[in-house]
Amino acid sequence: MIYKNVLIISDTHIPYSVPELLPYLKALKHKYKNFDKVIHIGDELDKHAMSFHDSDPDLPSAGDELKLSLPTIKELEKLFPQMDLMDSNHGSLVYRRALKHGIPKAYLRNYNDFLQVGKGWKWHDDLTIDTPLGKVYFCHGKTADVLKLAQSMGMSCVQGHYHSLMGVRYYGNSLGLYYGLQVGCMIDNKSLAFRYNKVQKARPIIGCSVIQNGLPIIEPFIKDKSGKWIGKLL
Repeated sequence: MIYKNVLIISDTHIPYSVPELLPYLKALKHKYKNFDKVIHIGDELDKHAMSFHDSDPDLPSAGDELKLSLPTIKELEKLFPQMDLMDSNHGSLVYRRALKHGIPKAYLRNYNDFLQVGKGWKWHDDLTIDTPLGKVYFCHGKTADVLKLAQSMGMSCVQGHYHSLMGVRYYGNSLGLYYGLQVGCMIDNKSLAFRYNKVQKARPIIGCSVIQNGLPIIEPFIKDKSGKWIGKLL
């Protein structure tokens, strides 16, 4: 199948996403009408309390964090009942923790079960789809230079993971024209979960992306002077 209208949702890190996450996604759905493919680039949940790095003691426990996340996940599923999600470093934390402590997979629930979503949500290590301008490869994040990934794959590539990067770069050879699309993220940088950002020069770039008729489109999340979403798309 050739997909003409594809939404790529950036790293949401629920429950530590921007407060306007759902209204912003609803605005994208309204602007582009119905998407024939919705792809979440990964890190749908943050799972801060299960991180292999130090966790902030002033944030909720792992169980409470999941409880806080489920209402947003439920609304997200209502908005997009069919979604492909990339397996990711934060999303897979429960399984990575289990592996470290020797817990067999048979004892674990799958993503759909613990997120309480239907079979319309499907997780992938990576994904390749057909668009009007050729194949496009999706993954959570394999290199800070997504254009090099496109060159190595021999097709257009889309990834997330790198919160402070967002944009499109093109590469052409005798076989065709390819792009590397780096989507941003949808995190609330004021959350204690992202306290580490304070010591970094680069700051997160908020926004999602769309591939329409094969062409990548950046949809930045524009804030007003108070730091809130302006309530509309450009």
